Amino acid sequence: MIEYRVHDMNIAVYAFLNLVNAVWPGDYDEAKTAEALQKTINFTAYKDDQLIGCVRVLSDGYFFGTITELLVHPDYQRQGIGSQLMQLVAAHTPTRLYFGAQPEAEAFYEKNGCQKSLQSYAIYKKRKGKGEA
Repeated sequence: MIEYRVHDMNIAVYAFLNLVNAVWPGDYDEAKTAEALQKTINFTAYKDDQLIGCVRVLSDGYFFGTITELLVHPDYQRQGIGSQLMQLVAAHTPTRLYFGAQPEAEAFYEKNGCQKSLQSYAIYKKRKGKGEA
């Protein structure tokens, strides 16, 4: 049974990093990750106390919100977990949401009631590694 949580502010950093590394392997700073998790509205999915899905929303609470990422562990993809998380996000966020999507994910978002909007742009910055200020 999958347990879904809305506004989950108790995500264990190690559990989140395990999920992130299953989707986007990398060398992530634990302290910076903990700080980032406290700055977002977190929607999570757990199976047997294992974090298997997460959507993080960054919002000013009035004008603007964005989905920072939607992550579902590869072992649990294509089982409706991402769709359920998106339904929770749509029901429980305080603002309209704007976000970018990879071309291969567009059909997923459209299937989940999202509408194409403005073209997105990015300013890329190099992420600092572990121990860097």
